Amino acid sequence: MTTETGKQELVTLTLKPNEEERLNRGHLWVFSNELAAVPKTVPPGSLAILTSSKGKMFGIGFYNPNSLIAFRLLAREPRPIDAAFFKDRLSAALARRRRWLGEARSFRLCFGESDGLPGLVIDKFEDCLVIEALSAGIERSLGPIVEALTELFKPAAIHARNEHPARVLEGLPSESVTLAGKLPERVVIEEDGLKFVVALGAGQKTGFYFDQRDNRKAVAALAKGRNVLDLYCYSGAFALHAARAGALRVVAVDSSGPALELARESAQLNALQGKVIFEEGDADGILEEFGTARRQLMPDLVLVDPPSLVPARKHLPKAIKAYVRLNSNAMRILSGGGIVVSSACSHHVSRETFVDILREAASRAQKAVRLVELRGAAKDHPVLLTMPETEYLNCAIMEID
Repeated sequence: MTTETGKQELVTLTLKPNEEERLNRGHLWVFSNELAAVPKTVPPGSLAILTSSKGKMFGIGFYNPNSLIAFRLLAREPRPIDAAFFKDRLSAALARRRRWLGEARSFRLCFGESDGLPGLVIDKFEDCLVIEALSAGIERSLGPIVEALTELFKPAAIHARNEHPARVLEGLPSESVTLAGKLPERVVIEEDGLKFVVALGAGQKTGFYFDQRDNRKAVAALAKGRNVLDLYCYSGAFALHAARAGALRVVAVDSSGPALELARESAQLNALQGKVIFEEGDADGILEEFGTARRQLMPDLVLVDPPSLVPARKHLPKAIKAYVRLNSNAMRILSGGGIVVSSACSHHVSRETFVDILREAASRAQKAVRLVELRGAAKDHPVLLTMPETEYLNCAIMEID
């Protein structure tokens, strides 16, 4: 059966009996095993209408017969999914950012499901926009999305960093391509008065981790008068916030030479190059050096912020072991009054699991560790309460007794 909305002819998908509860509660995904039938002849990313087994319409969304997440809900009422639709949703997303971030020029503009656009991530870097298309439906809709963004922002460039592992699950290739305008090699953004050099077409994710913005402020408030060890520093955002706040010394470590070059450029822009030592190295190796007293000046504030170790749920057991090891070794090198700020960025690591990891790490380190504060992502990464998958960043501030 097909239904028309505007000029688009849509397939109708039907849920199995008793599979509508999650949708009724506000979730936006339907898994393939929840559908009465999975039409294989429909191209991935096509629009579809979803109904219950009794014929109740749930709305319109993207359908991918080759993905575990077979359907992603876009709207509760059928409507054309065109440039006007994306402009409406992106305008609303921008208005939310303005409410919380004021006139900031660089931030996460769109956070997928939380902004009513499942599978779409957009970061704004001054007058450039970087997209991640994480679903086949968003990939097929890049034309109207670019049209909407052009109308809203008139950006200098729109670039797609389509290299996220989630694309493999959607049957999509890994690529980095400019969709509009001319992408500069470097752009300088500002966060709380600090300038950061971002390589838009290279580096990790879209180029900068806006999700840790508020946590960087929290670290800055703790850093004055302390020796700071920043593990997995990437382009140095935590390190520079700590240095400006009055840290006695900051050692920032990352395994990526290009990322450290960006960090050094940013340090020079902020006249902080004399306050931060950037080292290319392995976090485990550095912690071992401190743990065996091969380094003289011990830190009293350690930041543990590894990249995601859990690309899929099947990797969770191995990742938990790695998180426990890292945090235990960080706790072990600190004396009384020392602080560990630890992060984990995966929705597969729930807050409860995260606290269990830290509890086990403290036990192994044989330290009395107090959890002072649990934090999450910045305000431009809002959590949709009916979709726990949108809550992915955990950050803990802990004090060593």
